[in-house]
Amino acid sequence: MTRGSKTPLARHGQQRRPRGWQQLLKVVGIATAVVLVSAVAVGAYVVYDITRPYASNAVDLKGQENLPPDIGAYEGGFDLLLVGVDTCEQEYAHYFGDRCPVDEAGYLLPDENATLNDVNILVHVSPEPRRVTAVSFPRDLQIPIPSCVDADGDTRSAMSKQPINSAYSYGELGCVADTIHELTGQDIEFAASVTFGGVIEITNAVGGVDVCVASPIRDVDANLYLDPGTYSLAGIEALQFLRARHSIGNGSDLGRISNQQQYMSSLVRKVSGDEVLKDTGALMRLVSTAFANVTPSTSLTNPFLLGQIALAVKSVPVEDVVFVQYPTIEDPDNANHVVPDYEAATALWEAINANVPLGLTSALTEDDGVVLADPAAPAPDATAGGTGVALPSNVKGNSAAQQTCSNGNG
Repeated sequence: MTRGSKTPLARHGQQRRPRGWQQLLKVVGIATAVVLVSAVAVGAYVVYDITRPYASNAVDLKGQENLPPDIGAYEGGFDLLLVGVDTCEQEYAHYFGDRCPVDEAGYLLPDENATLNDVNILVHVSPEPRRVTAVSFPRDLQIPIPSCVDADGDTRSAMSKQPINSAYSYGELGCVADTIHELTGQDIEFAASVTFGGVIEITNAVGGVDVCVASPIRDVDANLYLDPGTYSLAGIEALQFLRARHSIGNGSDLGRISNQQQYMSSLVRKVSGDEVLKDTGALMRLVSTAFANVTPSTSLTNPFLLGQIALAVKSVPVEDVVFVQYPTIEDPDNANHVVPDYEAATALWEAINANVPLGLTSALTEDDGVVLADPAAPAPDATAGGTGVALPSNVKGNSAAQQTCSNGNG
């Protein structure tokens, strides 16, 4: 593990067969969402920036056709859907135990399970002034799924109530996009999906992401043991950190989400900072890895368009990059599931579409997965001065500028 001076080591016991594989892609995929967005945007911008002086020195030839004008930023706002799917792959099967069984020779056996979209994040990029809001949807959220055409070309009937993570099995990425469009009312211009292995490769390409641990983490299920301190995590080690649940806060999934947002915020700060942007080799490795491991919608394959997206998001300050969870309430039919809190969701989307700062009103408590890195520095109040909108208390999240530490209970 990469670590700074006087930074304690993470202690890993004998490798255990992973438990709770249903959450595995979910937790690491959430953090990877910002990598995908950043890699696409930054990569396109780098290509544009490198070729700009080359083009400026060009010489007109007699009789040549006029070329298109210089690239400009994408006009207006847009929504990009990021989906993580739990497909088993030979190279990575050993990480996932019973979810991806192999034969005696180590070859992957046929996957009899439906492919699920366990990560669903809708990233909204606003018009000027630019803001980025990433809304994640719980995998067990029970919602209507519209009629979709599956991979065999057969039309699947609409359903009134199904887990959101089943949408991919009814019509792949297009069905997930249609489902989330119906739920949110947001037009989804672009979409992309990533698998287990893609997540691992992309997080490795990013390199270590610094995370802060305020109190000990002792997580047997995630095979993670961390004393208080700062750690630089990547790849499988990052996955273990993101999987940790019972050792964080009150042991709930909400606590784990708070902990994941610490990782995501640090990831944004790193990818958008000089450490990555000024290291051409590292940047190109990140971009190349992301492009090789992401399956995009056809709308996201035009290089000119990628350059426009890059210019639209390249200067968004970290305090205007916000991660939130779609608001839910307990499912009256099953306490283990959740259903949309439509009133709170309406308030969230109205604020996002109005392009105003989001006022996250939930204060951190001892049950949450994180604590403030500097308790004397209160969380930024987006509603100060009347410029933002105070959101309902069950719209939880933080901006990438807010620095927090894991609230371990070990």
